[in-house]
Amino acid sequence: MEETDLFELIHSVESVTNEMIIRWTKAFGHNIGISPVLVLSELLENGPQQHSALAAKLGYTAAAITNIAGKLVNEGLAERKANEQDRRHVLLAITPEGERVLEAAHRTGTELRVRLFSSLTKEEIEQYITINQKLLEALASSER
Repeated sequence: MEETDLFELIHSVESVTNEMIIRWTKAFGHNIGISPVLVLSELLENGPQQHSALAAKLGYTAAAITNIAGKLVNEGLAERKANEQDRRHVLLAITPEGERVLEAAHRTGTELRVRLFSSLTKEEIEQYITINQKLLEALASSER
């Protein structure tokens, strides 16, 4: 693959991703962005966690997680809880309201992707799935 083709592909992928984030943010209607939604999703999936564990899992700095956690707590979407095994450590946990907002975030994202992908033919969808599977395999093998 020529370098210009690779850069055109990268630019194209980034453009679609950025446009989808912008459209999701406009359609979502809650006062949080993608990063807090990722934190809520992690908390729902794996339970209450320390800020340091969240930062490591999601690839954020400690300062970024502290900022995100503060916003989630202020919005009533998460709460800080004492760690029963070690009272010096505080855990961040999703609240029932956080679960409702997370569900709305997923629903909004799904609706946007359905509209976007409906512009593709059946063959293009099959090609896109194959390409994504290949990219995921490359990502998985690069972690080893």
